[in-house]
Amino acid sequence: MFDPIEGGLPLRPGVGYKPQHFSALLADPGAVGWLEIHAENYMGAGGRPLAQLRHLAERFAISVHGVGLSIGGEGSLDEDHLARLKELCAWLNPASFSEHLAWSTHDGAFLNDLLPLPYTAATLRRVADHIDRVQEVLGRRMLLENPSSYLAFAEAEMAEVEFLQEIAGKTGCRLLLDVNNVHVSAVNQQMSAEAYIDAFPLDMVGELHLGGHHADIDDMGAPLLIDSHAAPVDGRVWTLYRRVIARGGPRPTLIEWDDDVPEWPVLAGEAALAGAVLEGAR
Repeated sequence: MFDPIEGGLPLRPGVGYKPQHFSALLADPGAVGWLEIHAENYMGAGGRPLAQLRHLAERFAISVHGVGLSIGGEGSLDEDHLARLKELCAWLNPASFSEHLAWSTHDGAFLNDLLPLPYTAATLRRVADHIDRVQEVLGRRMLLENPSSYLAFAEAEMAEVEFLQEIAGKTGCRLLLDVNNVHVSAVNQQMSAEAYIDAFPLDMVGELHLGGHHADIDDMGAPLLIDSHAAPVDGRVWTLYRRVIARGGPRPTLIEWDDDVPEWPVLAGEAALAGAVLEGAR
């Protein structure tokens, strides 16, 4: 079994790091408790990005979030990719590492998206095997994030919450609960976000994510939410977040904003809103 992740990240809000905020973070380091980076942006050798990251790692706890392992892919994991990830984690020693419950590779090709999985016993075995391999290579426990979904598979044998709980139980990994993803999936699939939160095993959660989405209409005229990470956190997502904290207590919480990134005061303001919820729960 692997070292527990509890205590790695501060029980304060963090933000996804963007290079345009480097100077602002150094000028006002108390605005957030920790930073998240996307692993694939820092797997090279040298250069300004790594120099800045080393500088920030001296001042902030760092969470590494992967987007390219294709945990749910049919084939074996890309061992070269995994080796580069291991090298990054070895020198950075992040407080947390997480990946998505999704797939993004097929026949050696990388698809620039995080695609959904059917929740079946066969999928569960494959994902568990892949997580076991990741944890073995990295020598650390990882977190697995619930996806944002736009459809459900007819052949599904279990609900998403049950699938995630089974994976965590089999592998010893922990879970990353993305509250915005819950809301997006609930609207798109016409299910109850509150029921999803109430069924979720919050004792297995090591980190929470909050982000923005965009609203659209599908071809049938029904509401369609797109998980864009390009807008403020929606009011209904804040309501779900407060429900999570009321049920499970404070957790390290990340504000994600990856496209149309705002000026630092806007992002820091979102973090402050999450901080108020966490402080109220104490």
